[in-house]
Amino acid sequence: MRIGVLKESAPRERRVALTPDAAARLIKQGSSVAVERGAGAGAHYPDAAYEAAGCTLVHSAEAESADLVVAVRRPTAERAARLREGAVLVALSAGDPGEALAALNGRRVTVLALERVPRITRAQSMDVLSSQATVAGYRAVILGAEALPRFLPMLTTAAGSITPAKALVLGAGVAGLQAIATARRLGAMVTGFDVRAAAAEQVESLGARFLAPEAVAGDAETKGGYAKELAEEQQQKVLEAVAGAIGQADLVIATAAIPNRPAPRLITSAMVESMKPGSVIVDVSAETGGNCELTRPGETVHHADVTILGPLDLPAGMPQHASQMFGRNVQTLLDHLAPKGALTVDLDDEITGAMCLAHEGTLRHRGNG
Repeated sequence: MRIGVLKESAPRERRVALTPDAAARLIKQGSSVAVERGAGAGAHYPDAAYEAAGCTLVHSAEAESADLVVAVRRPTAERAARLREGAVLVALSAGDPGEALAALNGRRVTVLALERVPRITRAQSMDVLSSQATVAGYRAVILGAEALPRFLPMLTTAAGSITPAKALVLGAGVAGLQAIATARRLGAMVTGFDVRAAAAEQVESLGARFLAPEAVAGDAETKGGYAKELAEEQQQKVLEAVAGAIGQADLVIATAAIPNRPAPRLITSAMVESMKPGSVIVDVSAETGGNCELTRPGETVHHADVTILGPLDLPAGMPQHASQMFGRNVQTLLDHLAPKGALTVDLDDEITGAMCLAHEGTLRHRGNG
């Protein structure tokens, strides 16, 4: 199997879909890997590292002509039209307007969407959403700590004692739990909140306090473990719980999300105005509308002496380890697709079938296209 690794072209995107280490594993199993020149440069993986791993450095046309093409983000429609007819493409596709998918389908390219890896035990090592959410949760705390006008940890100095900052993390999915763990490591007093009852144990296992268990809905979790949209009465209870805690927080990390839906609004303007001067909100969900109604994606907003950050592409901002994790996810998936070096697309397989958006000229799962 010949694998092509594309160089990313999206703004702010610095990750690469396969690192030299992941590529070397695939080569050892019998595949050949053609890497577009400069593909890993943004993540600090130079061309020489790929050559040392056994990869072939090629121009874009050669990478596009591979049997199986991997990318972080789905290529543009123009580039999609250059992929080899009947090839397989593995990439993220969330947010794609659809033109690229149509172009790919027109060339009978099989499209496997990485964000659709099912949440089952044997697919955990392929789950790029979880690995990249880990990066996002970590970076959100680092960005928030940098924006704060105060220390996070308790300090005892000759100039007096400094009390620890209070951090509130909204949403205890992968990003939220990593944010809790990171804020705790940096010395903050942390409170975590989630609408899923199962999250209480996870939050407390990290040494944080779980906020308002009486506001948690026992049926607020999907079969896949994600939060689901709440009824109006339940949502009001959630807002009341958040409003009661946010005024004490120095740093708020908002990570709450609902798959394929706009981010739930958990922080109102009135809540922001109740916060302490100098407080900071980092809205990890900015790309899907934001948990705070004042968030502007990609911008920093100052309101009532509170700073609200709406960062985009958080994992791409820490590209080396984000790519390492992403590449290992992709390598594990390719092991699944070609266990003996021969590529097979089995739509009856619970992993491959769930990921497939297009196959042999037929569109599938249109809601995610």
